[in-house]
Amino acid sequence: MVAVDKSSGGPSVATKQPVSVTRWRADGIEVTADQLAVETPVALCYNGICHLVMMLSPQDLDDFALGFSITEGIIESPQELHQLDFNSSAEGIEINLSIAARRERGLKQRKRNLTGRTGCGLCGTDSLQQAIRPVNPVISTESPSDVAVQQAVAQLDRHQPLQQLTGAVHGAAWCNLEGEILCIREDVGRHNALDKLIGALLCAEVDLSEGFVLISSRASYEMVHKVAAVGIANLVAVSAPTALAIKLAKEAGVNVIAFAREGSHVRYT
Repeated sequence: MVAVDKSSGGPSVATKQPVSVTRWRADGIEVTADQLAVETPVALCYNGICHLVMMLSPQDLDDFALGFSITEGIIESPQELHQLDFNSSAEGIEINLSIAARRERGLKQRKRNLTGRTGCGLCGTDSLQQAIRPVNPVISTESPSDVAVQQAVAQLDRHQPLQQLTGAVHGAAWCNLEGEILCIREDVGRHNALDKLIGALLCAEVDLSEGFVLISSRASYEMVHKVAAVGIANLVAVSAPTALAIKLAKEAGVNVIAFAREGSHVRYT
């Protein structure tokens, strides 16, 4: 498989901001420079109607718009996203998406028009029935080997340039079954990073049965739901899974490996 090397989409907005800080150490105090990750309000507007505002790292926004639209069930395939435009202002960034009319009707019924915080996974859900959405079972694929998992984990940090500078963003990576990282997306929100990655993979028409997703966060219900929504059967997380995530993973046929650190990991499904 060819590595995905996709340029950042959307308006040109800084993703980091320099700041002067006072750093204390046991051996003394110094005034030095630091870098802060930028969070930007991003509005998603479908066929002229604003649906949701999210706080994002302002990069790879075309990938995010596609990935979010599919993993949230707003559209079912990239072909249903007809056009994508950006409007940038001092207040934030507006993404205007033109989608199939039949999908617009379904979107209006969901009545979602709320603010999504950085770490929000069920943002805009206005009923308990919407909170835990069903997902179709994935097609079972080969689970990554222990060697491949460790290979990917060992590479993750050096594939996250914004995290190296700021220490404040999550990463979601696509790895082949040998554990090589082929594509990665970063964001202040873990769900956002995963949506960006999924959008990039779908846009590049990557075979999603030929690898696994590695995330720098916990494996929550929403993360399992998002990979299952596009047929990805293998999810590896640096931190812990939740009970609901494992329940959904078993129902959907997703292989979950968590606590993936250099030298150890745990298979849950």
